[in-house]
Order: sequence, then structure tokens, then C-alpha cells
Amino acid sequence: MVGGYAGKFLDIDLSEEKIREVSFPEDVLRRYIGGRGLGARILWDRLGSRWEEVDPLGPENLFLALTGPLTGYFHGARICITGKSPQNNGIIGSTVSGEFPIELKCAGWDGVIVSGKAEEPVYILIDDDRVEVRDAKHLWGKDAKTTLKTLTKEVKEELDSRHSRYGILKEPSMIYIGPAGENLVRAAAVEQKWSHAAGYGGYGAVMGSKNLKAIVAKGTGPLPQVADIEELKKLISEYEEIALSRDRIRRWGTGYTSYEVGSQRSSEPVRNWQEEWHDEKALGGDRFDLRYWVKRYWGDYGCAVTCMKLAVVKAGPYKGAITDNPDYELQAYLGPNLGVFDAGSIIYLSSLMEDLGYSGINGGNILAFAAELYQRGILTKDDLDGLELRWGDVEAFAELARRIATRDGTYFDILAEGTYRAALKISELKGVDVLPYAVQVKGVEVGAHGIRSEKDYTLDICYACSVQGGDHTSTVRDAYSDMAMVFADSAVYCAVIRWGGNLNGLDWRFLRAVTGWDITEEEWNRELGHRIIHIQRAAELLGGPDVRWKPPRDDDNPPRFYEPLPSGPYKGSAPTRSEIAKRRREYYDAIGWDENGIPRSDVLKRLGLPDVDKALEKIR
Repeated sequence: MVGGYAGKFLDIDLSEEKIREVSFPEDVLRRYIGGRGLGARILWDRLGSRWEEVDPLGPENLFLALTGPLTGYFHGARICITGKSPQNNGIIGSTVSGEFPIELKCAGWDGVIVSGKAEEPVYILIDDDRVEVRDAKHLWGKDAKTTLKTLTKEVKEELDSRHSRYGILKEPSMIYIGPAGENLVRAAAVEQKWSHAAGYGGYGAVMGSKNLKAIVAKGTGPLPQVADIEELKKLISEYEEIALSRDRIRRWGTGYTSYEVGSQRSSEPVRNWQEEWHDEKALGGDRFDLRYWVKRYWGDYGCAVTCMKLAVVKAGPYKGAITDNPDYELQAYLGPNLGVFDAGSIIYLSSLMEDLGYSGINGGNILAFAAELYQRGILTKDDLDGLELRWGDVEAFAELARRIATRDGTYFDILAEGTYRAALKISELKGVDVLPYAVQVKGVEVGAHGIRSEKDYTLDICYACSVQGGDHTSTVRDAYSDMAMVFADSAVYCAVIRWGGNLNGLDWRFLRAVTGWDITEEEWNRELGHRIIHIQRAAELLGGPDVRWKPPRDDDNPPRFYEPLPSGPYKGSAPTRSEIAKRRREYYDAIGWDENGIPRSDVLKRLGLPDVDKALEKIR
């Protein structure tokens, strides 16, 4: 087997209660690597011929949790979660860090493919080659932390007894969902640890649609062998030197930018993006560090960056709220975006959103969308069952999040469909177009980085033309700018190390040392990465069954991003629609799409995707 791969995948049909082992030829692995890339290929092979008919929340959809060849070797282990997305009806690759992928690989598996739907709530237990589908009725309805604590204790006691020859085992790892996933909220995340989340894509709802509460893994074997162990040792040392030099990200995590992005770059969401500038020093990184951190360097498997922190509210009305210290995205989306500028309140809201099982980004976007509709008198107190949504009212937003997570009430049920779908339905019910207040791209709520000031890394078409919509980690500038992220999501490692400087090809040298493949960055940028992007584009355009996207109309920014910034040092700044249209045309031509944004037949054939070409004939 190729270095870095266990060589087999679990294929579990919950409807038929069948568990089998599958594998993929080396040429398929080389062309798609793993994670996001291999997931796109698997989804297309199994569902592509009837893509428009497949309900993302139906039993026919697949839920995939996939490692990549660099998982466990390139520091900071992650798992890629994918499937047909309930948010955009396409394919989104969403990664989350933690030890689950390490346990999975050490158990002898490269990934898990789940289809069907269990009759009752279940969880999957992977103990090396022993794989079981188990009753989870006692876990259904439990919040995230309760699920994690209960299941960890339950499984660890059994594994300690089963593997007594090893002494006391480290606790197993798992991916799991909260109430939002169980209730098919389209902003539901797949969570890992306490509490990291794969938020984009809405795959927590896919798990919920399958009555799948968690997948738990414990591996007692080693990681798979690599092609050149001596070279790998050298590369690990080189990585560690680079990691230790990334001082700000190590000390503060991404949260160090929470004041800077708003005050200096004017690109942070404030009150549902009505503004992007603030000068609230209460959001400085030290406000979290000095008062709330209880663990400063919390790294995932083998990570020398250790950008995660652990925070707890120690006094006041939110005493006891504990969570990963909110990263920049959560600080922004559960802070200024809601008119909240107090660190303790943001930690409380982050903890609550994680317990409910939301994506903090997508969920925070929905909360602010609802608040602006209330501000404008479109949603009323009566519509919200007496709830008054005023900016900065932490308890009101907490209650709103709870009600959406349980779909408890007409408008809460509508908001659970995500910002885009909710905007369509509310427009219909209220007789007023509310899409201008929906800050999303092709059904995916945008990350917490605006484009209007042009001072952030997100520029003009970065969201508009991304095959992952509003995903801030996978943004477009030209035909090659997104390829590094596609690689990280496919080789499946943490890309945080990239921030702050060039890696000098370190990731490509890791790939060669682990797998033995001599894949160059040039080959990836011009062929392998484009192959993955084109499958994702085809799935996105075919969409269905409830929503389909029509380019170039839908390859566009949210209307709000064309409104001039109303305040701050870049007041008045905003792109024009003609500028965006020009950049979009340039991108279409460079990536190999026609003037209507549809991948060209000659490009698809060159990439070895004749099946994708045939499927797109119906929309050309």
C-alpha cells in the first residue's frame, strides 16, 4: 500500500445494517489524495447520475468522514467531513481538528462512508477491526458536552476491560452532533473534542437525518508506514522551527485579530454587516487572555502551533460557561455581529452554540439576520413568541438560538432552514424582499471577513466564485489561489501553519516523504486540484432538489457588500457591480468555464471527467 494510507475504508449502510470494507486503487488515490478531493469523487461516482434528485437530508445521501495521507504526519490532525450539503446542495469539504482521525487511522481505516438511515438513534463504535452500530437513544436530545462526557465514560470503561493487556487506555475520540443536528438545522455542525467544529456544509444535519449521534474510534495499532521515514523526521524538525516562529498565532490563536480586523481593516461584521468598523477595545486579545483563559497552549495531536486556548467565565451571570476560547470567527459572529462587545458574553454565547451543535459562523449569521429583520419591523414580537431581539441583548440571542435549534415555533422553524432559505420564505410570508439582508453566497453564510475595504485577504470575487460559497477558508482570487486550500483539505492537515509566512514547499515535501509520490505544486495547481474544483462546480450547478443556482446571477456577492461602508477609515468604500462582473468573467475564462460559468467540455475531457461533462449537457 502507498505510504500514509491504511488502505481501507468503512462503508456502513444504516438502513440495511450492513458493514463492509472498501478500498480504492492507487491511481484514484493519487488523483484525488483524500478528504475533500476523494470525497468529491466518491460522491460523484455514487450519486452524480441523479444528483439533482438526491435530498441532502434523505437516506440516499452519504455522510463521509475522511482522513488524508498527511493526517498524523503533518502536525495538527484533522478529519474532512463531506457529503451533499444541506446548505448549497453541492459538495463542501469541511475539516475539524482533534484526535479522531488519528484513532481512526491507528484502527486501520482511512475513512468512514455512511449511507441510509437507522430506525432509531445510533452511534458507531470502531475498535480496531471490530465495528458496531449501537443504540444511542439515551444520548438523543443531549447537548454537545453531555454527549461527549457520557459517551467517553461509557466507551472507555468497556475498552479498558476489553484491552486490559494495554493497561489504562487514553480515552477514545469521536465526532458527534448536538440538538441542532438532530433537528436537521441546516447550520448544524459536526463536532469533535470540546468543542471544535466542522461548520460549513451543514453536515451535522446529515448525521441527524441518519439518526446518527456519533462515531467513536479507538485504535491500538501504529500509524501507517511511510515511504521515507528519515526524510520525514527531518521535515518534522523543520516544521517545528517554523511553527515556533509563528509567535502571535501561538500566543493568541486567531482571536488576536478580533480588534484589528474591525478597527484597522474595517472588515468585521457589525450588526449583520450594516457596518464593518468598530473601535471597541474590549475585544482585544488580552481581554480574553487575562480574565478568561484557563489553558493557554492547547494543541491537537502533535501540533507545535497550539493556537487553541481554553476559556471559562469565572463570575457573573454566565459563570461556568466553558469552551474553546472563541477564535476570530466566533468572536466576530457572536460578538460585534450581534452588537455584543463583552468578552465574557461572547464566551457564553460560543459555549451555548457549541452545546446546541451549531456552526458558530453560520448560526451567528442567522441570529443577526433575524435581528435586523426585527430592527426593521419585518419580524415582530408576536412572530417571535414574545422575544424582543435588540442588538447587544445576550439573553435574547441565547433564547433565539435555543428556539431555532429545536424548531420551536413557526418563524424559528423557518430560520432553522438557514439564512438563504429563510429569506425566501419570510419574503413570501411578509410580502417584502428580505434577501438584501441575507449575507450569504449560494446558500452558505459568509465568513467573518468583508470585502468592501479591500484591506483583508478577502477581495472582490473571493466568495462569489468559490465552489464552497461563503467559506472564508476557500476563497477565490484567480485560477490558482484556491488550490493550496484544496490540497490542505484533501491531504487533510491543518492549514493554520500557513498564516504568517511561506512554507517553502514544506507540505509538498511532506507528501513525497509520506507517500513516495512525486506530485509537484505545479501539477496540483494545473490539473489535480482543478479536477476536484470542477466536480464540486458541477454538483453545485446541478443542485436540487429544492434549490438550484444559475450563474452568473448567483456567482455574486451579497447585496450588502455593494453598499458603501458607512463608517470608519474606509467610509464610502465598496466594489461596483461592473468591477465584480469583469473579475468574474476573467475568472471564468482562467479556470476553464464558459461565459455562463459552466465548465467547458474540452476542459473536463482534458481533466479526465467525461462523466461530469455528460451530466452538465442538460444545463448548457
